[in-house]
Amino acid sequence: FIDAKREAGRLRMFNLSVLVTDAFMDAVKNDAPWDLTFDGTIFDSVSARDLWNKIMRATFAYAEPGVIFIDRINRLNNLAYCETINATNPCGEQPLPPYGACLLGSINLAKLVKDAFTENARLDTTALDEMTRVAVRMLDNAIDVSRFPLEAQEEEAKNKRRMGLGVTGLADALIMCGARYGSDQAVALTKEWMGTLRRSAYLASTDLAAEKGSFPLYDQDNYLAGEAVQQLDDDVRAAIAEKGIRNGLLTSVAPTGTISIFADNVSSGLEPVFSFTYKRTVLMPDGIRREEDVSDYAFRLYRREYGENTALSDAFVDAQSLTPADHVRMQATVQAYIDSAVSKTVNVPEDIDFE
Repeated sequence: FIDAKREAGRLRMFNLSVLVTDAFMDAVKNDAPWDLTFDGTIFDSVSARDLWNKIMRATFAYAEPGVIFIDRINRLNNLAYCETINATNPCGEQPLPPYGACLLGSINLAKLVKDAFTENARLDTTALDEMTRVAVRMLDNAIDVSRFPLEAQEEEAKNKRRMGLGVTGLADALIMCGARYGSDQAVALTKEWMGTLRRSAYLASTDLAAEKGSFPLYDQDNYLAGEAVQQLDDDVRAAIAEKGIRNGLLTSVAPTGTISIFADNVSSGLEPVFSFTYKRTVLMPDGIRREEDVSDYAFRLYRREYGENTALSDAFVDAQSLTPADHVRMQATVQAYIDSAVSKTVNVPEDIDFE
């Protein structure tokens, strides 16, 4: 399974990940043996550290397989009391139980910045709060109007009413506020913005519960005892205790590749700007491929405001000029406010060594 993608042209068009348990990681740290078991039968015993290094070597060579810390996912899941996660959606931002599905929605942060590129640049958190509340209601309605291929999928969706509301345009919003992606300032702003989104989403869901009822598998004591729920503000937890909550899970950050282009080519999801200008090949209805010049939203605004020859500010950094640590720092910052997961690519230099 670890080597599955080494054969050219085989299994290359989708992502593979290994579910890794806490017990396995302990065995790696302690250089202990690891039994390879299936359905209660032990088929072999190998060095846990050798197996881990084999995974890492494959990832180094082919960017696959990914690693999913499945015990941590299940421990932090709001719905741990009524489901077991055993997979994710293709891009990893939605850990899901059997027959699970999740509708996604993203708020474009770049459109909420006021006085961009000035000393007074800021994101309108009041507008973010209002938009988040509307988005939660919209996504909750989408659960009811959706048609599911299988009855089990519909039952799963309506029993838990999970949604994945997130953001796109984060990097552009940071640039417009003069903050370099990965910097202390960027982390502080991201905490403020994501904190607003999480708080507003949960409060909106409690209001919906008061209006329409909580999700059918809601259990107040078990829900409020959840490790992630305990990290919410006291008044948000109080609102859940008073009104219940409409949606078992509320937040997620997807790649948003297509919708970010549709939204005037803002930076996608929580990613940095990939490139400020590039050529994109578009497949036309007649089968002809056409090249289009594409430029980043924040870059375009800056050029329009200050002219083509004005030097870009230090906030204009792209994915290639950041360190892996910058990427990981931003991912960790966003994930702290998300109850499902985030999708993130960490770009590394081609000549990075294995260690």
